[in-house]
Amino acid sequence: MPCENALTVQSLLIKLGHDPARVAVEKNGRIVPRAAFPDEPLDDGDTLEIVQFVGGG
Repeated sequence: MPCENALTVQSLLIKLGHDPARVAVEKNGRIVPRAAFPDEPLDDGDTLEIVQFVGGG
């Protein structure tokens, strides 16, 4: 997915329909702390892994 200017981890998660409180994000091999989601910029070429927490038993 091409990145727009000033796109952050949090804005991408919301755009993709993810609840930022229920996912973990790795950017370029490094875990992004949840508190940093609103300020963590995304650049062309960044690689993200988004892991969504799922409840169950």
